Amino acid sequence: MSEDNNPAATDADGDECPGEDSFGFGDDLELNRFDGLPFSSRYYKLLEERKTLPVWEVRCEFEDALVNNQLVVVRGTARTGRSTQIPQWCAEFCLSAQYQHGMVVCTQTNRQQAVDLALRVADEMDVNIGHEVGYTIPLDTCCSSDTVLRYCTDDMLLREMMSDPFLEHYGAVVIDQAHERTVSTDILLGLLKDILLQRPELRVVVLAVPPTTDKLLRHYGSIPLIRLEASCAAEVVHSNSDNKDYFYSALRLVLEIHRAKEDGDAVVFFASEEEVHCAQSILRREGTRLGADLGEMVPVVLCPGQGGLLPISTKQPGSKTSRRVFLSTQRGEDMWWSLESVNFVIDTGVQKKMVYNPRIRANSEVLQPISQCQADIRKQLSGPTGKCFCLYPEESQLPAENAPQILESNITPTVLFLKRMEIAGLGQCDFIDRPDPEGLMQALEELDYLAALDDDGNLSEIGIIMSEIPLDPQMAKALLASCEFDCVSEMLTIAAMLSAPSCFLKPPAIMTHEAVQCHRKFQHPDGDHFTLVNIYNAFKQSQREQHIGAEKWCQDYFLDHSALKTAEAKRSELTDTLNRIELPISDPTFGTKTNTLNIKRALLAGFFMQIARDVDGSGNYFILTHKHMAQVHPLSSYGAQSQKLGLPEWVVFHEYTLSENNYMRTVSEMSPQVFIQMAPLYFFYNLPPSESKDILQGLLDPEGSRKCKDEKQKAAVISSEADAGCAVMTQTYDRCVIQ
Repeated sequence: MSEDNNPAATDADGDECPGEDSFGFGDDLELNRFDGLPFSSRYYKLLEERKTLPVWEVRCEFEDALVNNQLVVVRGTARTGRSTQIPQWCAEFCLSAQYQHGMVVCTQTNRQQAVDLALRVADEMDVNIGHEVGYTIPLDTCCSSDTVLRYCTDDMLLREMMSDPFLEHYGAVVIDQAHERTVSTDILLGLLKDILLQRPELRVVVLAVPPTTDKLLRHYGSIPLIRLEASCAAEVVHSNSDNKDYFYSALRLVLEIHRAKEDGDAVVFFASEEEVHCAQSILRREGTRLGADLGEMVPVVLCPGQGGLLPISTKQPGSKTSRRVFLSTQRGEDMWWSLESVNFVIDTGVQKKMVYNPRIRANSEVLQPISQCQADIRKQLSGPTGKCFCLYPEESQLPAENAPQILESNITPTVLFLKRMEIAGLGQCDFIDRPDPEGLMQALEELDYLAALDDDGNLSEIGIIMSEIPLDPQMAKALLASCEFDCVSEMLTIAAMLSAPSCFLKPPAIMTHEAVQCHRKFQHPDGDHFTLVNIYNAFKQSQREQHIGAEKWCQDYFLDHSALKTAEAKRSELTDTLNRIELPISDPTFGTKTNTLNIKRALLAGFFMQIARDVDGSGNYFILTHKHMAQVHPLSSYGAQSQKLGLPEWVVFHEYTLSENNYMRTVSEMSPQVFIQMAPLYFFYNLPPSESKDILQGLLDPEGSRKCKDEKQKAAVISSEADAGCAVMTQTYDRCVIQ
């Protein structure tokens, strides 16, 4: 970069930048110091655009702070240029030291944004993507040995710390979107505090918005804060009253904007992905009824984590340019940094979140208002000439900041990772917000049940291997168990399918019956885990039959091609992991009775905490670990839409959510005998008392069960308060004795 490579470079106003001398660049403006090639004409054109960004005004201040401090916090909203310019300046800082201390990595919370930013920055730096600038996201890497600036998701940098715990490959680490407060970002912020003590040459830059920046300053102590001036906000229009019917109000507003023929695309923030897909269906239908003189209205689903590039606006012959209506969910605000065509933002002001309850090991679906932090970012998205419609009163009391996800999530994977970091030599993670003690205890208990911890509470050999596998601990344990039961190939498929988005497409209402009939063709009598294997195997077969084509095949069977491709990539990654740690991969024998039994054994080795029993023969399942009642999800092989398969009495399930219907998802039949065989006894005896537990107790110890029953009846005669005497007695077993 010409300016960046000149020791007497100037800022946006033409003044000399004193901090540049310390970077030690030469005088030649024509050669790119990153690849040694002459700059293109496009580089100079983009350079002029970059100089107009708000972040450029603080360049000298930032570079001076970076030279003299290990940690710098930058406060600024989207559209200030922080995510593109600051990583480049960090790359120049590392280049000035000839990369003696390493390269630059910049984390993002959204995988698509990591890719988009890498592409944009490579363009601005006038280098090739995948060479000097690259990216790493789950299941996709575009880097080389020449890469000096890499964008990656925060979870990928955490996984990289497994082999490089002190991040010695890097001279500068940029944590972007810290205000999102994802679990991975919070862990990084906690561990970096310790890493900075070990590596005085390392530089860390944290990018966030208020009030997160204030919390960071309190957490890290005396560190410099760089303030970016926000661009002028759009005209904001608030609703006069609390709008409980926000969904249809937002859709009516979209249609009004389109009928008004004002230029520009629109973004609508809904509460959940279900609402997003429903809105897309409605707007598509309504769009066909609009007059041709209004131009085409194209509803586009774009949710964080789903990926997918922003589509290019199209023209139809004889019509105006089409208007795109982007439909998104909570915490997707920063995805719109590069989309200058957005002129309208509609903010419903609410979000549906999954909040984990450690007592029942389940997520609860909660509808709550967005944070003031999110609201402020959304008001900036349409720029000074746009409009932001807030479907809530201006005086609404919104929470100040995003709730840290580490306080609302299952932290068992986090605890497993931190235990691994302790082995690597890192001390305690200094969290900005410490996890809930109850959640922490539940996570330790779960890892203990999974045999991931030894008697001293450190990682066992099994725990170390589990930490190497990029899966949740329960699924990692199931995959490990499959090595013992010779069903690795099938468990790889199950793990990959459950890690990917759902492969089932939601069809239009008029085609629902047809879709159900197509999905039934894959149903397996032993349950949903086996059905997923059927679907994946059929998908792979369709790839081999070139006259059909996998995409056309997926379309015919109402299956999501992109989800199945993701599962394929995930399975390949897991296979590589098993090969790397030298675990055996057995040949597939799917369909045999022995293989079916072995798959159930492997599943129960990891998911023995998730068993349920049909207590009345009509699908009312009692979950043994927390005594809640649940139903099988309608899309399951055992769901309401399929009467072909009878309901099994005992099942193992992958997921349970507290919602309107308390559904269990991905359910398969299991026998109580296999459960007793696979579940640790100290887990079994800690199950709360219930009729279902008594049945299992009877299978485990028939003689003791009869004795226990007699004692219960005798106790009932003496005192009604002693009804649970037998259950209390079973709880007093000492774990070491049981083992």
